[in-house]
Amino acid sequence: MRLRRAVPQDLDDIMWLEHVSFPTDAWSASQMAGELYSPHGYYVVVETTDDGAPAVVGYAGLSSLAGNPVADVQTIAVAADQRGRGLGKVLFTELLDEARRRGVHEVFLEVRADNPVAQAMYTAAGFERIAVRPRYYQPDGVDAWVMRAELPVTPGASTGVGPIGQETLGERD
Repeated sequence: MRLRRAVPQDLDDIMWLEHVSFPTDAWSASQMAGELYSPHGYYVVVETTDDGAPAVVGYAGLSSLAGNPVADVQTIAVAADQRGRGLGKVLFTELLDEARRRGVHEVFLEVRADNPVAQAMYTAAGFERIAVRPRYYQPDGVDAWVMRAELPVTPGASTGVGPIGQETLGERD
């Protein structure tokens, strides 16, 4: 497995995962393309070569304006058959590392109230629930937890997998 920066050619694979991971509230292809092309966005994918050809099995995105000390985790998704292997944590850690590299001091995210696995991962990373947005996720009306964490900024520090495109995930499973 390999973690790398997402490229526009990944859009079809990302959208397939988006629709199977979030069937009732998936982003549109134009919304996702806008995120991939945005100078404020940072999207990464995990790909595997289990069946020979590389296949995207997870993705995650962060948004932060240049010079702004605040960032938002936009999305994280891992293919159902790859869950439980720590890939979500790898993706999330890379987003937090990028936030640190950008000088971000505070990160926000929203998570479905009915997703205890993600909530536990975020809590373990130091995020706290600060608000609830009633019926945020539509059309099923599920509440969103708004979570926040402060990031200690250490120049040059990284807890992630290193430069995108040069690492493998095998050692991290």
